[in-house]
Amino acid sequence: MDQEIARRGLVLLGCGKMGSAMLEGWLARGLPAASVWVRDPHPSDWLQVQGVHLNEALPADPAIVLVAVKPQMMAGALPDLAALGNGATLFLSVAAGVTIAQYEAMLGGATPVIRAMPNTPAAVGQGITAIIGNAHATAAHLDQAEALLSAVGQVVRLEAEAQMDAVTGLSGSGPAYVFHLIECLAAAGEAEGLAPDLALQLARATVAGAGALAMASGADPAELRRNVTSPNGTTQAGLEVLMDAERGLPPLVRATVAAATRRSEELARG
Repeated sequence: MDQEIARRGLVLLGCGKMGSAMLEGWLARGLPAASVWVRDPHPSDWLQVQGVHLNEALPADPAIVLVAVKPQMMAGALPDLAALGNGATLFLSVAAGVTIAQYEAMLGGATPVIRAMPNTPAAVGQGITAIIGNAHATAAHLDQAEALLSAVGQVVRLEAEAQMDAVTGLSGSGPAYVFHLIECLAAAGEAEGLAPDLALQLARATVAGAGALAMASGADPAELRRNVTSPNGTTQAGLEVLMDAERGLPPLVRATVAAATRRSEELARG
């Protein structure tokens, strides 16, 4: 873990599920607990025994403040940290829908800010996070942010903040789409005569296994699909329904991601 962070300190504002997952990853990677200050009004039992500075006075010049509170709590949580704005402290936010401009307005226009969009599989170290920085976020800042966020999964860098809405619609909201796919597969199996528990077990393992195979192989998903589709076989029969250009999955997923992206844009506008 970055020696500058260990020396100057890291402030974690909010330590719910996402914050706890990140903190657990950082400590496992060697960040000293004594280098971490956590602000959380309702600390979990787990957090209270990690040896971090919990709800104590903050260091004067921390390397990073990681903002992990819910967006609606931002107005009440950030003013205490305004003194750290316009300086050498990087503000890294994983709060959905809060723009870089909003942080600059609260903290000062010269504040280094990086906005990040993780997703819920971060809780098991399988997340993916997109990041974008403002003009005051240096290459070193982006490297620090990537190192911190890689503790809970992959990290990608965006070219423009405007892309964050599409990221929200795809990977931010995407786990819920996959969970619903599991629900639908299980219900379909049950409709074909399988016991509910068995259908759910098969659906969960199928989605998890297919995802793991797609990640491990690195192959084009279309190629993986073709590899398991025998001519005139059972998979082809199912795919002919699923891949229908008008009523199948392609237009449905396109509309789903578009709807989530538009809603992200609306929320960002207030």
